[in-house]
Amino acid sequence: MENRPRVAVISPFLDKRHGTERCVAEQIERLAKKYEIHLYSARVDGVDLSRITWHRISALPGPHLLGFCWWFFANHWRRWWDRQFRGRRYDLTYTPGINCLNADIISVHVLFSELYRQVRDTLDFSHNPSSSWLRLVHRRLYYGLIMELEKLIYSRRQCCLTAVSQRTAENLSRFGRCQIPVIYHGISRERFNPQNRNRLRQPSRSHLGIAEATLCLLLVGNGWKNKGLETLLEAVGSSGSADWRLLVVGQDDPLPYRNAIARMGLEQRVTFLPPRPDVEFYYAAADVYVSPSWEDAFGLPPLEAMACGLPAIVSSRAGVSEVITDGVDGIVLKDPKDVTSLARMISSLHGNPALRRALGEKAVQTALQYTWDRNAAQLDALFAQILEQRRGLRTAKAPVKP
Repeated sequence: MENRPRVAVISPFLDKRHGTERCVAEQIERLAKKYEIHLYSARVDGVDLSRITWHRISALPGPHLLGFCWWFFANHWRRWWDRQFRGRRYDLTYTPGINCLNADIISVHVLFSELYRQVRDTLDFSHNPSSSWLRLVHRRLYYGLIMELEKLIYSRRQCCLTAVSQRTAENLSRFGRCQIPVIYHGISRERFNPQNRNRLRQPSRSHLGIAEATLCLLLVGNGWKNKGLETLLEAVGSSGSADWRLLVVGQDDPLPYRNAIARMGLEQRVTFLPPRPDVEFYYAAADVYVSPSWEDAFGLPPLEAMACGLPAIVSSRAGVSEVITDGVDGIVLKDPKDVTSLARMISSLHGNPALRRALGEKAVQTALQYTWDRNAAQLDALFAQILEQRRGLRTAKAPVKP
């Protein structure tokens, strides 16, 4: 145990409710058996720290841009202090994204330059009321800073990059990087499975007021604009059927969508709900998961929904589409803004319970191949490879004894 490699993990916060943070939390809980994990983070929630040393970084309240700048400076300063005055040196430094300048391994979960390309029109002042301009200025400055850091950090040859999807790996080629290993997200088999879904189905639908004969559609996540909520609302609004409900789960503001919902007369059929730690409660209530994302490096909720036995409709621009065989274990929407195609897909599932069941059964088989154990094992193999390369370099540079 004393000879375990020492690894610094850098993340602003960790919990098991957000995709990136959940992935890192699941990884380090498993890797702590083999490595001495030191976590530098401002907040940790729901993570087993029994074998992990947490170095708390004070958070700075205020605008997100200011908070990130403080975090970026503070985690560098804290690690410098630990190195200079406590003699704490690390064999590896690992981080999700651009949290530090000196990482050895970076897992890329979202590429902001690609995300900005998809949403930049929505950040135009002419497309927004003047009351929102201050927020737009803040968001544009934040995106600008992050994109510059991406150029600086992802171009460094000294660090190894991994991606959560092949799509993200290909997008990283703009930084001159190639042959980037892909490590897909995982799911918890204990939580996300058909048995749990069947057990929770009646209580969840009763709680949400959904009749058994009603088709329930589900979308989970934040950034509803990028998740394709507008396209989804247009698609269900044009379906012509009244026997359906749409649940939208997340922390975004529903106000920008109220006019469209009223225009299509969907007030009684669309429900906005807050996130809850047992998200499987929402999967149990649903019959179909729908996510026509404009841009999504991976997309964990569709994979979790598939593990529960739900047929999923996902965008070709979401990394999760790479693990789906269209028409076999899910449905892939080629153009996430194609309202007509999405409406047709939803209608085909609405009127065909046998198709929903067949897709759901195959979805379970596919999703259960992707576990957090598999994810952590792939990262472990990468850690071991880099450590072995370093040992080889040190041996080659060692002076030859006479």
